[in-house]
Amino acid sequence: MPSDQSAGDSMASGVLNTTHVSDPSEVLECNQLANITENCTKVFVQGISEGPVAILVPILFGIIFIVGVIGNGTVIFTVARNKNMRNVPNILIVSLSLGDILLILVSVPFSATIYTLKSWPYGETICKFNYYMQTMSLGVSVFTLIALSADRYMAIVDPMSNITGKTFGKAMTVVGVIWASSFLLAIPDWIFSSTSDVQMVDGHFGHICTPYPPSLYPKYPKIRGLVSFVVFFAIPVVTIGFFYLMMAYILIRSGQSMPCECSKSAMNQQRQIAARKKVAKVVFSFVFIFIICWLPRHVYILWFFYDEDGVYNDFWYGFQIFGFCLTFVNSCVNPLALYFLSSQFRKFYNKYLFCCFPKVRVYNPLEQTSTMHNFNSTVRRASSTTNTMVHSMSQSMC
Repeated sequence: MPSDQSAGDSMASGVLNTTHVSDPSEVLECNQLANITENCTKVFVQGISEGPVAILVPILFGIIFIVGVIGNGTVIFTVARNKNMRNVPNILIVSLSLGDILLILVSVPFSATIYTLKSWPYGETICKFNYYMQTMSLGVSVFTLIALSADRYMAIVDPMSNITGKTFGKAMTVVGVIWASSFLLAIPDWIFSSTSDVQMVDGHFGHICTPYPPSLYPKYPKIRGLVSFVVFFAIPVVTIGFFYLMMAYILIRSGQSMPCECSKSAMNQQRQIAARKKVAKVVFSFVFIFIICWLPRHVYILWFFYDEDGVYNDFWYGFQIFGFCLTFVNSCVNPLALYFLSSQFRKFYNKYLFCCFPKVRVYNPLEQTSTMHNFNSTVRRASSTTNTMVHSMSQSMC
């Protein structure tokens, strides 16, 4: 094991916060006293509460809380308030926002103080609930991203699937499966997370919150870290990558001629392609943000528990804090991506959040501009089903 046994998820839930150890011999003493792993050796040295991290991390988490609540709340309110926004992609995006806002409301306030306080002061129930919500929210995020990618794939392979059948009911069923699966997969964190007492060099005792039960160390931390990486990162990223590769292959092979194309108009083809690509770009931005925010955390956990010769130094200490903060940043940035990439959502953002400012005209893709009017005229010469399909795809978050 690395010289500092502290590096896993316990730091994410509020443990005895101190800087990295200066004397490796303290590792054995700490393990003998507490029989725990993470941040174990850090209890013997100067506390982080005296450094800049103790100030910067709570400030960052305060920003995450404000931006996340307002942004995700606006997304949920927008789709709930406007019936024309209740399509399959937007329902899944609401599911994503619900998972993020629950994590922000439940976990962020407690996690914001773990680099400031030297002991976990919130009790064992909050410790369990904090870890449970983190894993549950992570599950909702990754499974929803898979569902969004699959939906975009079907929109290109079979465009008629989005306008036939009970799409709302199907979407709600998918959301229900996502949340049920996430709740079940988070149960081990509720069972095994607990608080423990650790004796420091000065003779005082402090409390730590850890997801790793002392009796199951060191096998359980390794298994948990690996399973979390495979289930919540590797498999979802590979699956999503497959859907996007297939979408790219179909678009290239078709030569800008979409499946089920009924109209021979070049403008009609371009409109259909642009509408579907625009939604796919929004979903891809969510996936890209997720990878950037969660990859450092998984790299750190796997390094700590599997690199037995690794040394916990200043680099890994900084990387630990960096990865920890990014996992929570992921819960507040998706609404920002929607604002910049979706003109439809941007219109409602401006309406609900900036209603007190002078109104700025925002482009509406459904307005009867001369170009759009000509496009609609062309479409009307096609079948009514094709016309409905084009409008449906144009409204999907764009």
